[in-house]
Amino acid sequence: MQNVKEYLSEHKDRFLNELIELLKIPSVSADSAFSQDVLDTAETVKTRLEEAGCDVVEIHETAGYPIVYGTKIINPDLPTVLVYGHYDVQPADPIDLWHSPPFEPVIKKTSLHPEGAIYARGACDDKGQMYMHVKALEFMVKTDQLPCNVKFMIEGEEEVGSNNLSIYVAENKEKLANDIILISDTGMIANDVPSITTGLRGLSYVEVEVTGPNRDLHSGLYGGAVANPINILTKMIASLHDENNHITIPGFYDKVEELSDNERAEMAKAPFNLDNYQKALDIDSVYGEKGYSTNERNSIRPTLDVNGIWGGYIGQGAKTVIASKAYAKISMRLVPNQDWREITELFKTHFESIAPKGVIVKVKPHHGGQGYVTPIDTIAYQAASKAYETTFGKKPIPQRSGGSIPIVSLFEKELGSKTILMGFGLDSDAIHSPNEHFGVWNYFKGIETIPYFYEYFTQMSSE
Repeated sequence: MQNVKEYLSEHKDRFLNELIELLKIPSVSADSAFSQDVLDTAETVKTRLEEAGCDVVEIHETAGYPIVYGTKIINPDLPTVLVYGHYDVQPADPIDLWHSPPFEPVIKKTSLHPEGAIYARGACDDKGQMYMHVKALEFMVKTDQLPCNVKFMIEGEEEVGSNNLSIYVAENKEKLANDIILISDTGMIANDVPSITTGLRGLSYVEVEVTGPNRDLHSGLYGGAVANPINILTKMIASLHDENNHITIPGFYDKVEELSDNERAEMAKAPFNLDNYQKALDIDSVYGEKGYSTNERNSIRPTLDVNGIWGGYIGQGAKTVIASKAYAKISMRLVPNQDWREITELFKTHFESIAPKGVIVKVKPHHGGQGYVTPIDTIAYQAASKAYETTFGKKPIPQRSGGSIPIVSLFEKELGSKTILMGFGLDSDAIHSPNEHFGVWNYFKGIETIPYFYEYFTQMSSE
């Protein structure tokens, strides 16, 4: 792979400015107020793929937001890489916790990013990482070094469950046929400790509603005599964990894979400093399931967390009221072998069963997906490992992630394809949080590394 660093140096400012312009568009798929912005982002991605060298780029409509599909087929006899990414982003709330407006990107230097980091919603998840692949394609096409075929499938509903993508994939198997799927929507251990994600947790996401009296009540006249939905909800949620932070839903752990002592020992070799971890989060202690390390808790163990809770009066000042309703959003991160639909049903049955008299409980499933483990003895993984070793100067560490990309297991089911997860973000990049950012160094390192994957994968596939 010739001159990739030279090409990056020559086009560095343009590559950075193009990403900044993409980040300015508030493509929040969860909020219909941003519908036009999401559609505008799809058009922008289409244009950028055309400029990068795709021969065919199409916007495919779905029942929700469209999918951008692009191809560069140089020889049908050569391997085909399918690149997946998403152009939608999480809501920016709470806005007042951002140090700069979420859709007005700024570059600031930090201790972890001395060359600067781009602060904006979607900087790392996933516009910045998705766009690395667009620019990597540009380099390979413009320098006549694309060694195999490439297809792009960039969707606009990843942050809301990818429901329409599953339909699209099932209906377009021939169009999407490939030898390997390449995704950058994960991270690595550190800039000087490259890693490749080899496992993802599944996800079950639900919303619960607790209803008490038929209207809000005066807390003085009715307090102590009528079930308070907020009190009830908090007690029900608290009961979902025991004193060891073990989830109490019957059947929840029935299919959880227990890793061997050897596997856990290999995981423990990954560099990790507990003091630095706590300092970065401004906490004085970690917390979680008894008997497991921090890195095990956030990767190989299932979880249950409240993502939002509300009800009653939350405005300024005081209002003495017993709310008629209380709500919470709850997510469960699942490990391989746990079926998200089965877990959702187990949660629903249990949560409704523990409701006391005096309230009505409803559980509304939102979305979910299966976990995934990718083998490390494949040609594709070896090609990715060699690519990292070429640009970082050291072999990457295989690492399981605590995050979820539900469509990865779908791809294997529908397309029969394995997925390689080449992430270049860091855990500290604050994805889904205020002040999300992505290192400028990481952005360019991704563009530098990705072409080597194409080169090595094509070479190894022909051996």
